[in-house]
Amino acid sequence: MKFPKVYSLEEIAGLIGCEFVGDKNFEVHGMNEIHVVEPGDIVFVDHPKYYDKALQSAATVILINKNVDCPDGKALLISDDPFRDFNKLTHHFRPFHFSNVSISESAQIGAGTMIQPNTFVGNHVHIGKNCVIHSNVAIYDHTIIGDNVIIHAGTVLGADAFYYKKRAEGFDQLLSGGRVVIHNNVGIGALCTIDKGVTGDTTIGEGTKIDNQVHVGHDTVIGKKCLIASQTGIAGCVIIEDEVTLWGQVGTTSGITIGEKAVIMGQTGVTKSVPGGKTYFGTPIEESREKLKQLANIKKIPEILNKLK
Repeated sequence: MKFPKVYSLEEIAGLIGCEFVGDKNFEVHGMNEIHVVEPGDIVFVDHPKYYDKALQSAATVILINKNVDCPDGKALLISDDPFRDFNKLTHHFRPFHFSNVSISESAQIGAGTMIQPNTFVGNHVHIGKNCVIHSNVAIYDHTIIGDNVIIHAGTVLGADAFYYKKRAEGFDQLLSGGRVVIHNNVGIGALCTIDKGVTGDTTIGEGTKIDNQVHVGHDTVIGKKCLIASQTGIAGCVIIEDEVTLWGQVGTTSGITIGEKAVIMGQTGVTKSVPGGKTYFGTPIEESREKLKQLANIKKIPEILNKLK
């Protein structure tokens, strides 16, 4: 998430009431999670296990809970609770705005687009040309939808990320200030949920077609011309490359990559990254031919045991 203007390190420290290490005029352009940070961004870290990863990332401002050696060309924001203060920044730069109308006045809707009754279009939403949005769709603030997109009834675009920190009193949610971005010629079925990014974008590539009752987690990037069948659940921060097929009831873990033109057969649990151009099946996931051989051999076990008696 980029800020509306460039802020100084001192200004950002003032917003969250913390100390800083570095030039008070050090430029701050935005904030992001570690997998999508760029120079000028803030990233937060609150566990020693991840200090080095954050300090060596592309981020140039590290919101951290300990004063550590700062790499050249970077600055620190010292906080007793970086998770809390990252939320403060999200709330400041991307606050929730109430809307009491079905289609926000700040929404932009392209020529030829049809929106059926009982659909909600939030603040600063952009919908392209010749789209069809069926009834009871909820399109949260800042969502971007391209041209020739079809979205069927009951789908939700832009719900919060499922991202929590466990505390003694319960779970503390990391606020979501990102977006959903849907490219041209995408089809989305009924009753799907696509969560917005925490600070970045959850993206559906051009020409991808999504069946009914599919969930896409925060910050996931789905490529061009993918096919995703019903009841598939895709976790957060997944990269699905172009022309991938996910058949029904596939589930994935977070932070993995599914390579270009891979085919994932139904009810597979994608527990790790897999190369493209192959067909996969089973939990844990393996190439389908190997997994099917294993299942065939399992069926032979009773026969083998009887021979040993």
